[in-house]
Amino acid sequence: MIDFPAATAVHRKMPKEAFYKHLPLTKPLKDKFVSDVDRIYVENSLTRETLNLTSDSEVEEILLVSIALKKQEIDAKILEIIAKQNPHKLVFRLTFEDRGQLALYHGKLYRTAWMPSEGLALSAKGYSLAEIWDGLIEQIALHEERAEVPAGRSIDERLALQERIVKLEKLIAKTEAAAWKEQQPKKRFELYYKLQKYQKELEELNDGRK
Repeated sequence: MIDFPAATAVHRKMPKEAFYKHLPLTKPLKDKFVSDVDRIYVENSLTRETLNLTSDSEVEEILLVSIALKKQEIDAKILEIIAKQNPHKLVFRLTFEDRGQLALYHGKLYRTAWMPSEGLALSAKGYSLAEIWDGLIEQIALHEERAEVPAGRSIDERLALQERIVKLEKLIAKTEAAAWKEQQPKKRFELYYKLQKYQKELEELNDGRK
């Protein structure tokens, strides 16, 4: 459930052509936009006024943009360009038939998994729009956070930690496979040494020791 206050509701339809005409899309991306996107709505506008906030913030507005798709797919580059071209922060709700996905751009595009639309959940919590934006990043980009995170870590630090864990898990799987296949004892030893090093770092990250 998207749990935003009623005062933030907009539900304003955006004409597709007017929308993409102002985006710096290449011809292939423009063709994908036209063929893959069905409808676009601005569903909610989170501002200091609509949320009755008292704290100032460098974030002035957060928009929930709903994009109905013609298939369960949209090129990530399209969402990145839309987000980069908008002066405000954007959260995307992507829908296809009875399934949905949430996405936002923060240095890179983050997405949840596709799931039944009723399973999509977001809430706006915080005393400023900056805090609310951090909370939305947490709900979308860190929804599967696995590590024990020491108190006081910023959103960006937590994202970097998550990305390092994912990278280490891939390195461990790749190194294990290579070690099993390696026939030369010296090279196999080197691979097992690397594997132990990766596993130790992963354990320390997951336990919050790094």
